[in-house]
Amino acid sequence: MSHFVNMEVFSNYQKYIDNEQEIRENIRIVVREIEHLAKDATIQLQIIHSDLSKINSACSLARQQIEACAEKYKKLADLVPPGQYYRYSDHWTYITQRLIFLSALVIYLEAGFLVTRETAAEMLGLKIKHSDGFHLDIEDYLLGILLLASELSRFATNSVTMGDYERPLHISHFIGDLNTGFRLLNMKNDGLRKRFDALKYDVKKIEEVVYDVSIRGLSNPPESKDQQKAEPVE
Repeated sequence: MSHFVNMEVFSNYQKYIDNEQEIRENIRIVVREIEHLAKDATIQLQIIHSDLSKINSACSLARQQIEACAEKYKKLADLVPPGQYYRYSDHWTYITQRLIFLSALVIYLEAGFLVTRETAAEMLGLKIKHSDGFHLDIEDYLLGILLLASELSRFATNSVTMGDYERPLHISHFIGDLNTGFRLLNMKNDGLRKRFDALKYDVKKIEEVVYDVSIRGLSNPPESKDQQKAEPVE
């Protein structure tokens, strides 16, 4: 009796499935290692909400954990077959966004400005261009930056509780600029658009904190240029 199905074909399919499962399992192992480092960095940075004097030390410790992820991303790059970044990217997309957020928070606390995609990628040992291989996707960068807004709105509130009445004003200016920047983008990604829609609530929350501090007379209004230049009256 003739066989109309070549069983060897199914044997080859099984080899493909086994190889696929092995790749994904090895990726999951490395991603869990990255998640552990990100968790440690997150724990270090939580101190900013209760003790402003420890911001510098918290940033230093968190930066060490973040930069340690570069070695893990190199492992991921070695595991992913050439040209198949997006086939497996669902495994590391969320944690990468989380690390961008943590990197952005550290840079803001240290220097007061927004981390660039290039700097964030360098901290994680990632490329910028898709053609260069394992890279930092621009949407992951943008989603990570949007996570920063929620954390800073919380930080603004807690800063007032700790007696720092000027910090919320600086945060308000920063988030306002961030909001303006995102409004320049024509966002087609649903996840990015939804997260951007939540930004207006962060902006509103920070504005309420600034208004409350101002109405209570707790912050010093910035001097005008004329006041700064005026000579003291004898």
